[in-house]
Amino acid sequence: MNTLDRDRALIESLGGPVKLAQSLNMGRYGAQRVSNWNRRGIPSAVKVAYPQIFMPELAATPASCAQAATETVAGVAHV
Repeated sequence: MNTLDRDRALIESLGGPVKLAQSLNMGRYGAQRVSNWNRRGIPSAVKVAYPQIFMPELAATPASCAQAATETVAGVAHV
């Protein structure tokens, strides 16, 4: 499955263009913008702005060893 196919599947799994645009507070033409992502792919800037939605596997992992150590000392558990 290529990136465009993964993006299309992700948009559908998140409820389709209208629901995703509402979730992202994209305003009046948001649904059209998200619909365009079905042909062009989700822009990288959008994926980076909302990693918890578009890259949950990365959002859940520590960014660095230092961050992991800090979270361990702070008692934050990753599941």
